[in-house]
Amino acid sequence: MKTIPKVTTKFTASNFIQGSFGLFIFVGMKLWRKLLWPFVPFYYVGSLFIKKMYDWGIFKSTTYNFPIITVGNISAGGTGKSPFVIYLVGLFFKQKKIAVLSRGYKRKTTGFHFTDVTSNASDVGDEPLQLKKKFPEITVAVDADRKNGISKLQTNIQPNLIILDDAFQHRKVKAGFQIILTTYYNLYVNDYPLPAGDLREPKSAAKRANCVVVTKCPLNIASQEKQQILQKLKPQNFQKVYFTGIHYGDNVIGKTTELNLQEFLQKEFCLVTGIATPKPMLDYLKSKGARFTHKDFPDHHNFSFKEIDELADESLILTTEKDYMRLFSYKKLETKLFYLPIEIKFLGKEQEFKDTVLQYIN
Repeated sequence: MKTIPKVTTKFTASNFIQGSFGLFIFVGMKLWRKLLWPFVPFYYVGSLFIKKMYDWGIFKSTTYNFPIITVGNISAGGTGKSPFVIYLVGLFFKQKKIAVLSRGYKRKTTGFHFTDVTSNASDVGDEPLQLKKKFPEITVAVDADRKNGISKLQTNIQPNLIILDDAFQHRKVKAGFQIILTTYYNLYVNDYPLPAGDLREPKSAAKRANCVVVTKCPLNIASQEKQQILQKLKPQNFQKVYFTGIHYGDNVIGKTTELNLQEFLQKEFCLVTGIATPKPMLDYLKSKGARFTHKDFPDHHNFSFKEIDELADESLILTTEKDYMRLFSYKKLETKLFYLPIEIKFLGKEQEFKDTVLQYIN
């Protein structure tokens, strides 16, 4: 029987201290969030009040006479919105004049900006830059004010399809078709409102969505388990639910070269992640017998010069495509830095999903 090597970390006093501190922070955060339970009702009532103001028409939402699709969630990140937006763009960019509008999370600029393939992630955000590099033909823009962003796109580009990345809570704009994502291992129905949980708004907000996509499922998920999840989600009669998993690429990609993944995994490397939920990638690499150390940073982390210098001491680095957008420009990393691309894989009913979205667009 083949033995799968474990993730390796050299034992040093420094690593022991860092690991102990990390465990302390993790446990501390769990306890801290429990202490925040008394504040949950205030957050819940506040977010419910705002929701009802829009539902009752007291706060106005702007509607549009051309297709707008929102990809969002009711959880605070980590559901796989960026890969799903990439999937949607891949379906329609040859047929439609597409524009994608994002807020450009953690960018250092403000207001409306177009994203170019030569843009810097600090100016437009890592996810918009990733999307633009993958699809140079489409328009990618950033604006925290989605209503203003749509107006700018109408004036300057006149697209016939706009995809809003992470705008489900942006009620000033009423998209014609709304998709919410929830992860297989943390369904929104099992979560709690901020600050004790990760829900941005009450669970009832999911009723606004046209369809729900359960992301990051095991690729071999059984039909029975799908049914159990459906029973938990309790979708509305008009809502459709789909299941997707993550398909990892066969090659890792660097600035000037590509390497076969299996050959790459024969070497020890440092895995660098700055995403909300690195667990699926960790599990996948472990299943492949990879030997690596793991440097885990917060989602959309802006790397300091000190951190870049520390990474430069590594002989080989693997990261996500999103993190790569914030790292590839550092010359001292360019010969050792690679990313592992991923794709969304529908686990049944993909054609039904395509037909549903296309019917709305047309």
